[in-house]
Amino acid sequence: MPQDPKAERRLTLVTGPSGAGRSTALNVLEDLGFETIDNLPLSLVPRLFESGETGRDMALGIDVRTRDFSPAALVGLLAELANRLGAAADLVFLDAAPDVLQARYSETRRRHPLAPDGTPETGIARELELLAPVRDHATILLDTSELSPHELRIELQRFFATNAAHGMAVSVQSFSYKRGLPRGADVVFDCRFLDNPHWVPDLRELTGLDARVARHIEQDDCFAPFRAKVLDLLLFQLPAARGEGKAHFAVGFGCTGGKHRSVAMAETVADGLAHEGWQVSIRHRELERRALDPSGDGLIAPDNNNARNG
Repeated sequence: MPQDPKAERRLTLVTGPSGAGRSTALNVLEDLGFETIDNLPLSLVPRLFESGETGRDMALGIDVRTRDFSPAALVGLLAELANRLGAAADLVFLDAAPDVLQARYSETRRRHPLAPDGTPETGIARELELLAPVRDHATILLDTSELSPHELRIELQRFFATNAAHGMAVSVQSFSYKRGLPRGADVVFDCRFLDNPHWVPDLRELTGLDARVARHIEQDDCFAPFRAKVLDLLLFQLPAARGEGKAHFAVGFGCTGGKHRSVAMAETVADGLAHEGWQVSIRHRELERRALDPSGDGLIAPDNNNARNG
């Protein structure tokens, strides 16, 4: 990320439960030109800006091991930094499901910082409970449960490139209700009322990416008004979200299997947002699982995210 030498130094705080990818994120930001510091005591952070010097943007890694850490102290620090910088610092919260965090600890055989003499499960539960208030203040929330380190790098690169140019990143995702809601979604739309191509033999094995499936769904009388109302709502909501300082906005479209209707709707809405000038990244959660494992049991999605540029 190129820096304007005359611009004020900006600050990004990176936090989240241990094992969710904080170290990887800091490495990515360093590669993007940030000056990175890990585990600086919270009380020392404001001193970085006392001289009023300009320079490279900064990224600070903060977790429960940081000296004088507490949720209240971190939230208070965000308010103090907003005072000093004249704008809110970004808070990147990297999240992951408890079972995923446990599996990562099992692979590395590391002790959890909140349960050095106990089981990782105990430490993970304590940490997630401790960080819950911090998560609520995140400006960027990324769930790394299904991301490899390489995919996390791609997500961060896409976000910060978009954020630098347009102020807010928009992501659109299709999913199956059978596998649960996507974590971190700001708004979710249910597509299960639309005509289901699953019951058309010639379309059953295709996906919403196929033009024949998309045409079939578009013939539903509810499709056009639904698309128009969704776009109208998002085009009203996105500028308002950006205006209050939100840095990332996630939209989900769900159907029964996450293969036909939600995919087609995510594609057409992403195109509509891009046409209106928004920078949009799109992901089809269940299609990625199928590509990795035809049985649908894959845990890490392959690198097939796409970006839509306005």
